[in-house]
Amino acid sequence: MGAALKAIQCVEMVSVGKAVHPRAGDQSYPEFFMQRCTQCKRCTEECPFGAINEDEKANPLPNPTRCRRCGVCMGACPERIISFKNYSVGMIGNMIKSINVPDEYDEKPRILVLACENDAYPAIDMAGIERLSYNPWVRFLPVRCLGSMNLVWMADALSKGIDGILLLGCRHGKDYQCHFIKGSELADIRMSKIKETLDRLVLESDRVRLEQIAITDYSRIPEILDSFAEKLNSLGPNPYKGY
Repeated sequence: MGAALKAIQCVEMVSVGKAVHPRAGDQSYPEFFMQRCTQCKRCTEECPFGAINEDEKANPLPNPTRCRRCGVCMGACPERIISFKNYSVGMIGNMIKSINVPDEYDEKPRILVLACENDAYPAIDMAGIERLSYNPWVRFLPVRCLGSMNLVWMADALSKGIDGILLLGCRHGKDYQCHFIKGSELADIRMSKIKETLDRLVLESDRVRLEQIAITDYSRIPEILDSFAEKLNSLGPNPYKGY
């Protein structure tokens, strides 16, 4: 059924000269707050679909007909000037800040899972449908693609007192399954910068982990979550709890 709907969408979108993308029905495009742009070129270089060119002043010049709304440009921008009407750094940041975190006297860890909405989140959904049990202190937050992950989310979550962050994304590499080609790969590359954030907060690097998963791997969800929870338990609570 999904393949049939995608084929219908492909015919309809191509006939009007627009890109086909996994977010069926989403007609939003990235918006740029150009006053703060530093012309770093990260958005133009990291866009998997070549949807961002440059104008004569080296400013980003979006090409909506190639855009697939993955948000990789949003995650790439160090100045956070890129957003969508229905998806932005601030929007996800507010969701993270609204997560209830047990205080330092309550031996209940809080784990945040940022899950790719294409493979990881459906796999989590399937685990629920199959009534598989996993650690109850996990809170899930779907993102368009792990490539859209902005480092400020890590800082917000950890400084709030969340004990650990698990990034669940599509497989990348030779047999990649990323719906946006290299989103998961970019997230993996950015893990080194996440370590810098952790060092700045004087926190252990093991508090953030990246896992690759296919939608058919839903049976692995409990093992992945429980294993991460055990690791966090050995590290102890986030020292920022209660602040």
